Amino acid sequence: MPLHRPPVAVLAAVALLAPAGPAVAASAASSSSPVASGVAAVSAASAASVTSAVSAASEDDGFTLTDPRITESSGLAASRAHPGVYWTHNDQDEPRVFAVDGRTGETVATVTLRGVGKPRDMEAISVGPDGYVYVGDIGDNLNGSWSHVWIYRFREPERLRDTAVDATQYTVRYEDGPRDAEALMVHPRTGRAYIASKNEEGGGLYEGPAKLSAEGVNVFRRVGEVPWVTDGAFSPDGTRLVLRGYFSARGYAWKDGRLGADDRVRAPILGQSESVTYTADGTALLFGTEGARSRVARVPVEGTGAAPSPDAPGGPSGTGGTGAAGTGGGQAQGDGAPGGSAYTVGLLALGAALLLGLRRLRARGGKGGGGGAPGA
Repeated sequence: MPLHRPPVAVLAAVALLAPAGPAVAASAASSSSPVASGVAAVSAASAASVTSAVSAASEDDGFTLTDPRITESSGLAASRAHPGVYWTHNDQDEPRVFAVDGRTGETVATVTLRGVGKPRDMEAISVGPDGYVYVGDIGDNLNGSWSHVWIYRFREPERLRDTAVDATQYTVRYEDGPRDAEALMVHPRTGRAYIASKNEEGGGLYEGPAKLSAEGVNVFRRVGEVPWVTDGAFSPDGTRLVLRGYFSARGYAWKDGRLGADDRVRAPILGQSESVTYTADGTALLFGTEGARSRVARVPVEGTGAAPSPDAPGGPSGTGGTGAAGTGGGQAQGDGAPGGSAYTVGLLALGAALLLGLRRLRARGGKGGGGGAPGA
């Protein structure tokens, strides 16, 4: 099965570029070559300025992952045991996660998981109400090549230091067959695990059993329809679920284990947008991306009455912080809300990146390997 069909990528880019002007959108739509469209949208001569504009959109808020080992940050989760600390991980890596200081972006602990097999594609991380961290080894870039995937669970360490911990490996199967997924969310009240699948035509929200079992297979059943999703997170009070894609994010009311009314969430313009989490107090969302020294942008949650503080974990480390999402000249704009030249240039860069192909998905399409029984 092809990983991506070029017509879908072109249409997505046209929709993305529309706010930048009808001429740009029309040019992208009429091009018969995705590569040519990408080159036309962003020339090599302007690559440096494009990068600067995109970075400036979130420069005042959040932090940068400084650890050179973190090159494919695919998930992000706020620690419950250590305020201001965030868990992240690479997708193609040994079974390990990194604890990162939200003020500095520096790694303060590396935790290696014992008792699990070799990961195939770790795409998500979430912290449950039980004091455990859940890692979703749920990626399947061939969209159905794996009959099952895994969730790893380990207790948050009391002390932040490099260590190895015992972890539990749970086997997961979808009721309606294998699929690709990048979002694992553990509800902060019930402790129930949910997975959002990822597909060009839209994905599904899958609910796990009330309690995961290390014996046998945990069947996840489809309970809702969602768009293309690269990560998701519940609010700390469990009343809201935010799902993000490459270009935008949506929020859903959450009640009795089901999706409610949805709305657009302000999301920053990043490169390969891969992760999202709430801060521990629920006053802001942190959006992450892949790559070396990747940026994690902080966007205050509207209606919480909170403003960024230079001393707040995950808040701005310098001057020039913005207010609520959508205010302040340095704040990245959400989907459908143009915010000046930086926004337009950022859209052009992002559209070009899409038309050139989703690098990671294509590059890893032939990979897969790994995986195995605990201790393998």
